Amino acid sequence: MHPQRRTALVSVLAAAALVVLKLATGIASGSLGLLSEALHSGTDLVAALLTFFAVGVAVRPADRGHQYGHGKAEHLAALSEASILVLASLAIAGAAVARLLGILEPEVDAAWWAFVVLGLVIAIDATRTIVSMRSARRFHSAALQANALHFGGDLAGSTAVLVGLVAVAHGYPNGDSLAALFVAALVLLAALRLIRRNVDVLMDVAPADVEEAVTAAIAGIEPPVHLRRMRMRQAAGRTFADVVIGVAPGAAVGQGHAVADQVEDAVQRAVPESDVVVHVEPDEDEAAIRDRAHAAALSVRRVREVHNVSVVHVVDHTEVSLHLKLPGDLPLDEAHRVAEEVERAIRRSVPEIDSVQTHIEPLAEESRGHVAEENEPEREDVERIVLATTGEPARDVRFLHTDEGLVAHLTLAVDPTATLAQAHARASEVEHAIRTACGRIADVIVHTEP
Repeated sequence: MHPQRRTALVSVLAAAALVVLKLATGIASGSLGLLSEALHSGTDLVAALLTFFAVGVAVRPADRGHQYGHGKAEHLAALSEASILVLASLAIAGAAVARLLGILEPEVDAAWWAFVVLGLVIAIDATRTIVSMRSARRFHSAALQANALHFGGDLAGSTAVLVGLVAVAHGYPNGDSLAALFVAALVLLAALRLIRRNVDVLMDVAPADVEEAVTAAIAGIEPPVHLRRMRMRQAAGRTFADVVIGVAPGAAVGQGHAVADQVEDAVQRAVPESDVVVHVEPDEDEAAIRDRAHAAALSVRRVREVHNVSVVHVVDHTEVSLHLKLPGDLPLDEAHRVAEEVERAIRRSVPEIDSVQTHIEPLAEESRGHVAEENEPEREDVERIVLATTGEPARDVRFLHTDEGLVAHLTLAVDPTATLAQAHARASEVEHAIRTACGRIADVIVHTEP
């Protein structure tokens, strides 16, 4: 027999013996405390039987129909056990209150043999609490832990009943009812804790402390691993983890497998005996994600232009932001609907993106214009500003008269070894200087070339 089932069987035999002992003594003495403890032990007997059969199911290996094993049988048994305890505690509390209010007359005989029985009961409760707690820790068993909590509650309840009988023996007849009420409250609190803990497991609530430990363990891997997604659940003291990681698109199969092994080892060090599944996906670079998001946005009707597309990786998720240009005469609510459609299109085309932020701008309508004369009065000012700002004369300067005003087009020569960012900064500097000095110029278009 498996050690877990052996422990559960001992609990069954002990609970059966205690029911008989407490019930007989309670009837003979008239002690509500002992009768309530007999009822409590009766629920423990049912619970112990449930645990005995549940553990027998839970230790079975995984099969085709139960690919994650049978561990949740323990939690179902513990939940049933807790429900029985709630009903029993309410019944005990009702009887105790009835005696305290005088509805029922307390008739308790605090005979010496009742104290002997309670001493024996307390010794049994203490022994089986210790045995069950040690087994629960050894096997990480939820059902055995539930048993241990019940036995601990029995120990406290039996002690309270002993105190109540001592009070009865010294002329305080309500002592037995108060002890019974204490037992009921004790059992109810333990049952509610059990219900909450086992419902969380059955509902696959992610264990926060375990999740933090696993995330820290993966973050400590060198070289760093891109953790895309992680899902965790527990059953019968065992943790199941599904981890998705990203690796370089050019990595060989063997390299991806080696990284997956590192992640699996890290998780199992953080959570011993856990079941870990690691899925490896190609980790696209930022430029590829940006291009796919840009193309998806342009596929939406009425979108005329997309720019300033940026990709940001934040811990375990990816965000994209972009600027949309829509017709300027479009009503705001319709423009908002277009933006939402763009966000949905991007999420469909780039599923690894978790959130999309859009900024809507009006599209400038076409305007008419004509080329200005060569002797445009602003030409000399523009050429002077370019020379003072860059140290080199402009390669080309021309002006257009448009509906919005005078527009200056100029070409700058930039060092061929300069970066694009440096060339853009130089163009912006020239543009700002011209706008500041020449108030009649409505716009400045600067082209840079090596």
